[in-house]
Amino acid sequence: MLRRALTLTSTVLTLIAATASAGTTVSYPSGSETVSAYLATPAGSGKHPAIVVIHEWWGLNDWVKSKADDFAKLGYVALAVDLYRGKVAQDADTAHQLMRGLPDDRALRDMKGAVTFLRSRPEVDASKIASIGWCMGGGLSLDLAVAEPTLSGAVIYYGHLMTDPATIAALKVPLLGNFGADDQGIPPDTVREFEAQAKKDGKSVDFKIYPDAGHGFASGTNPKNPAAAKDANARADAFLAKVLKGK
Repeated sequence: MLRRALTLTSTVLTLIAATASAGTTVSYPSGSETVSAYLATPAGSGKHPAIVVIHEWWGLNDWVKSKADDFAKLGYVALAVDLYRGKVAQDADTAHQLMRGLPDDRALRDMKGAVTFLRSRPEVDASKIASIGWCMGGGLSLDLAVAEPTLSGAVIYYGHLMTDPATIAALKVPLLGNFGADDQGIPPDTVREFEAQAKKDGKSVDFKIYPDAGHGFASGTNPKNPAAAKDANARADAFLAKVLKGK
């Protein structure tokens, strides 16, 4: 009986190991610099769709890495960029300073470099790459969608939205956005205005505003609004499956 139990345990652990993603730190060029990122890859051979994962103002912390791992378990190659060059904030003041100190052009260069890096990977289907980000990273996910019009899609969690009509009119990448009705930094009216303008221009935009949800409602291991977070994450998963896997 003991031998059978040990054999069963060993088999279960082997199956878990076979299906778990193996996250590693990788480097890739960004202009004249070499930057690092966290790469999580799915089990199995062949080519897979990929996602650029963009962190909040806290930096590339363990929660963002865990999100990359989760995407890998769903069959995506996930590359979580490190826009702060290794720095991670533990408090809001430090996070604010790091975000304010991040040059917009450098952030965009790093993200575009991430797309190029993914396209060069033998396990990546170069025609199926999307982006996702939260808070600061949500706005940057939209910025990347504008800069990389061949992306398959972009997910925005309570990120800053642009207002320039010409930029919105030129948008080619399908968008999915999750926002909070009580978000003081990203007012719901601005979300509705962007969506209305984009749809008027014939763009593929699916935004949802959650009642009783503030900024960052779906972030972290203990989300502020669990029900809204669950729904928002389900929407994101369904969107990515559609644009990257045709499901």
